[in-house]
Amino acid sequence: METVQVKKPSFIYALMMLLGVIAIISVGILVFDAPIQMLMFIGMFLLIPFMMGLGFNYKQIETSMLTSMSKALQSGLILLGVGILIATWIAAGTVPTLIFYGINLISPQFFLVTTLLFTSIVALTTGTSWGAIGTAGVAMMGVGETLGIPAGITAGAIISGAYFGDKMSPLSDTTNLAPTVAGGTLFGHIKHMMWTTVPSYLITAFIFTLMGLKYTAQTVNAASVNRLLAYLSENFQLGIIPLVPIIVLVTLMMRKRPALPSIFIAASVGGIVAVAVQGFHFKHILDIMYKGYNVDSGIATVNSMLQRGGLTSMLPLIALFLFALGLGGMLADSGVLETLISSFAHKIKTTGVLVFVTIIISYVTLGIGGSIYFSTVMTGTLMKPIFDRMNLKPENLSRILEDTATQAGALIPWTGAGLYTVATLGVPVSAYLPYTFLAFITPMISLFYGITGISMTKTSQTKVKRRKVRTQRMKNPSSIRLKRTVLREVEA
Repeated sequence: METVQVKKPSFIYALMMLLGVIAIISVGILVFDAPIQMLMFIGMFLLIPFMMGLGFNYKQIETSMLTSMSKALQSGLILLGVGILIATWIAAGTVPTLIFYGINLISPQFFLVTTLLFTSIVALTTGTSWGAIGTAGVAMMGVGETLGIPAGITAGAIISGAYFGDKMSPLSDTTNLAPTVAGGTLFGHIKHMMWTTVPSYLITAFIFTLMGLKYTAQTVNAASVNRLLAYLSENFQLGIIPLVPIIVLVTLMMRKRPALPSIFIAASVGGIVAVAVQGFHFKHILDIMYKGYNVDSGIATVNSMLQRGGLTSMLPLIALFLFALGLGGMLADSGVLETLISSFAHKIKTTGVLVFVTIIISYVTLGIGGSIYFSTVMTGTLMKPIFDRMNLKPENLSRILEDTATQAGALIPWTGAGLYTVATLGVPVSAYLPYTFLAFITPMISLFYGITGISMTKTSQTKVKRRKVRTQRMKNPSSIRLKRTVLREVEA
């Protein structure tokens, strides 16, 4: 049987494939308000005839989809664990305890900056922004509502803090992924991120401090607060013991235990506390783990705060992960993104232009793939040769990947991070988008450094020469004399 040669797409062909997918998603959302999962699924089938036109057979296309989708399995399991954890922590009184004491101890004027710091610490120690949003974030949303602070502003502080802690934590998956893709080291990457992330964080903290000053005791709905506090104190045993699940999770993550078993153990401890302290039956806890915590208190504030979590709450996110990665894998394997980028790569001659282009590509791949992981891998893989050509160290690239895709994940409604944040905090992206200051300030500082050259560290000349040696070896594997000559030049 004759084998069909797979060919690289032309620029026009690649652009048609990409625009076709973008059109389906854009029209589906804006015109029909369709679920993003369904649109991603349709987008995959749209690409099949295009890939066949390049010489792919269906088996190869299916392999491309499934191989990419398999990358969602670990994240999917973690998501399920987080859903279970949120539900059991509410039943255990963990989240109610945080809400109760948060309302009593936090002044309205300093609530926003306190929220920023609190979620930062939780994410930094656990290495997960999603975990911080699902635990500390849920609690602070409840506190903010009772203090009369708009939900979008509170969510903005939560997201900014959570993603700062996630970025700077050596336990974070994205913090480990970025330097791996770029070819750098973990702690070199974290150290280099301080140039952009620390100034951005300080500016963000200053902004939230100023914003918080306009909220005083007069903004608090005293009657609503009293009803909420009375309900929590009457229906939950509050105190130190309900906080044990948090201590367990933080301890496990700080000891660098794997995320999935750590989350499940902390969720199980929450279930045990719910049975032993809060008086739930074991069967009821299993139902809560699966369906989420449900309450009909007659108080709207209480219901909105506590009706959350459960394994089933994460299933739409997992479907999105699968379809987004499947779509991204097809675009990558077909050569679409590579073709589009190679058309202008030779024109990049300054660090300012390089940083700007990398930022744009990171956002575009985030929107196309619907996943921080997809954007990090694709952008890093595509742009690494250009950073190498310009003799820039890998940490310059890995820093930009984190300054953009990692922080912007929650700002795009159809990404996994966006859907998770909306579902967990109960606030639409449009409400919190203007207040996620860290996500806007950081790439601006990163671009400033690219234009001025500040902190854009260069590769040493020795390493540059060694890279040339490796290139010559690959081009002339049989020329022993050439190898020796070039090696002597390096030693000289």
